[in-house]
This record gives sequence, C-alpha cells and structure tokens, in this order.
Amino acid sequence: LKSPLLAFAGANGLASPRDFLTPVACFEDRSPPSGYAVVSKFQGFLFACTQTHSPFDVVGWHGNYVPYKYDLSKFMVINAVAFDHADPSIFTVLTCPSLKPGVAVADFVIFPPRWSVQEHTFRPPYYHRNCMSEFMGLIYGRYEAKKKRFLPGGASLHSMMTPHGPDATTFAAASTLPLEPERLANTMAFMFESCFSVALTEWSLTKCGTVDKEYHTAWSSLVSHFDPQWKSPSQDESSRASSTETGGSSGITR
Repeated sequence: LKSPLLAFAGANGLASPRDFLTPVACFEDRSPPSGYAVVSKFQGFLFACTQTHSPFDVVGWHGNYVPYKYDLSKFMVINAVAFDHADPSIFTVLTCPSLKPGVAVADFVIFPPRWSVQEHTFRPPYYHRNCMSEFMGLIYGRYEAKKKRFLPGGASLHSMMTPHGPDATTFAAASTLPLEPERLANTMAFMFESCFSVALTEWSLTKCGTVDKEYHTAWSSLVSHFDPQWKSPSQDESSRASSTETGGSSGITR
C-alpha cells in the first residue's frame, strides 16, 4: 500500500505522509517464570511456541518494513462543491496499484465527517455497479446511504457487477429535502475496493451468526419513477423560449 497520486490536487490533500506514525526505538529485557507464547498464523492455521525471554528485546533493525498507524481524523477531505456525486476514489487513504493504470489491487477508502453542498444533485451514493468488489464497514455513527440497518461494527460486501445503492428511506429523503448545505458529522465508514473477486469463508457465511439474511429488503420498497415525458426546469424554459422565437407554422427562427 502507498499514498495515491495527488495529480491535479497538487502538493496537499488526502492523507499526508507526515501523519503516518511508526514506532520509536524501544525494547524490554524481561524473563518472567511463565515465559512467553509466540503465536504465528500460516495458511489459516495458528502455531505457537514458547520462549523464556521477551520477544520485544530487539534493539534495532535495518530496513523499511515496519508497522505504522494513521489517525483517520487527520484526512483532508476533497469533495464536490458545485454539483454531482464525486467518485469515492477522492477519499482514498492508501492504494495498492495494479499493472494497469487506474485499476487498483486494493484501495483503502474512508467516508469521514464532511460538508455536503452540491446543487441539483442526488447527494447520497448513487445506484451503480462496476468492475470492482466493494467491502465496506462502519466504524461509528451512521452511514448516509443506510442509516438504520447498517450499524457500527457491521460490514457489507458487494461483489463486482452487483447493483447496489441507498435504501428506500434514504432515496425518498434525498429526493425531496431542500438542498441546503449539510454537515455529515459523527460518522466514519471505510471501504476496501479491489479489481479481484472476494471469497468468503464458511465461518463468515454459516457459523458467525451475524449475517443479515434480509439485507436485500432494504431495496424492496423502491418503485420506478421513470417518466419519459419529464423535463428538467431548465429544459422547459429552453422549450418555451424556442417556441416564442419560432415563427408559427413556417418554422423560421427569427
């Protein structure tokens, strides 16, 4: 994983490298009577061994493979300020690019507190499907597209080419509320987006006991609003103006 290219954003924005923290030099010299159990995971299995001294007695190392941490509240959000719902790639914290430009093995994306100010726009994430798998979770607060069923600690997986979007309640509210500037506060969701399919373990499907088998009903009350005769207000004004300027049956525009 690495920081995404900022491109047109310039030098500042998104996750600043200075906010990623790595351990400082520290060690301990302890040999308790009970010893230590060192547990390792390999190919889905856990292996343990014991030793008499602390495993944290390394004074230093040479290399650049180290653990790090990042405070998500330090993410500098870039968002649409005129119209349209921007692609969530603008919220990328870290990315693992593939050999194909613009396609990621994995993007780590967050949806932090921010302002929503777009005009003439359906502001929540629109209904879509794409060539990426999307694994999403909610850390705290409420997620703007599913405020009731998607709870903190929960997660969802939408496989590639699977249609998804806001639930019926969110759609109804976002379609009728005045488009005033709105602060999306006290929320933090994340998403891993990958060009590969994501497989589920048997435990996650049948044994964890927390699968929401009625998840699909979030969209069951959606109805079609398609109207082939509908025109936007701007189109109506253009049509009226065109009719006024056109000369009767001759069709000559003056």
